[in-house]
Amino acid sequence: MKRLCLTTIALFWIAQNCFAADELTFVEIGNVVYGAKADERGPIGGGNGYASAITKGDYIVNDLDALLDALSKAKQGQVVFIPGNTEIDLTARIYIEQLVLEVPEGVTLAGDRGYRKSKGALLSSDALKTPVMIRAAGPNVRITGLRIRGPNPKRYLDHHRRAFSYGGGGHDYYYKFPISRGITTEHPHLQVDNCEISAFGHAGIHLIKGDGHHIHHNFIHHCQYNGLGYGVSLNTANALIEYNLFDWNRHSIAGTGHPGSGYVARHNIELGVSLSHCFDMHGGRDPKDGTNIAGTSIEIYNNTFRAPETPVVIRGVPQDKCKIYHNWFFKHREPEEAVRASAKTRVENNAYGNKPRAAK
Repeated sequence: MKRLCLTTIALFWIAQNCFAADELTFVEIGNVVYGAKADERGPIGGGNGYASAITKGDYIVNDLDALLDALSKAKQGQVVFIPGNTEIDLTARIYIEQLVLEVPEGVTLAGDRGYRKSKGALLSSDALKTPVMIRAAGPNVRITGLRIRGPNPKRYLDHHRRAFSYGGGGHDYYYKFPISRGITTEHPHLQVDNCEISAFGHAGIHLIKGDGHHIHHNFIHHCQYNGLGYGVSLNTANALIEYNLFDWNRHSIAGTGHPGSGYVARHNIELGVSLSHCFDMHGGRDPKDGTNIAGTSIEIYNNTFRAPETPVVIRGVPQDKCKIYHNWFFKHREPEEAVRASAKTRVENNAYGNKPRAAK
């Protein structure tokens, strides 16, 4: 027996007619759910109806100087709160001073996205060279309820083509163009939730090191600078990535493939536009170190892929495993179309096509 079901979609995209309310996000076949289904915490992508929105803090700030002062004083367990109508432009300070917002260990940096239909406070930079906008300076940092907007929503296909064409200068030429990152950490247990993150050339969220990261109920889009362009990237880090909306990224999730790099991705929705394949783990020949390792452990289940690009590419052999199951590959009809991988990757029991069927 087959039953099609609906889930709440981010209000922004309904308003922009980018993802209509009658679009399907999961399907039930034989009492098994395939694709992404919202949970009790609120809509996939966060926003209106998100149950864990923060509406006050130990420090309430309305401008950049007050924000920097609060972050310098905040202690573990405290909240630095930015009201929803606040817009803080970091461009000049990033360009001139290389400013980074440092969030101390155990501190929450919060806005109220979704509370009483608030869009959430906006932190932005128009400086193309924005190496890092926000850095977790210790473990157990939470960043929630904010709009975090970078300087580069573009693909720059011509620049990439020129750099890597015959005689084009390669990586040296390519990296003369500056890159940008939204949130980074080298410490464990970063939580990023209920944020809208967009327009970062390298990555919206860059997890350099650490385990126990939790990236959930965010809307991450327009991180698509060709050759980079990641919604969430992992170096030697592990993360649970769930209940996010992704669109207009090059890869929405990507790992370097180094030992220790891995993720669980579940109940995410790829809305429809992707420059390249959607979920990725580098490996094989990518590191140029003679190995074929593609990270340590990867699990991809109950995601909905509506983009026509290949949903999942695992570019080598995981040290432990890669399991891909209970996803809905809306634009793809066969397992071979939906996943490219080699050894130690199991692809089973997913749904395929816009009139979905399950394939073992």
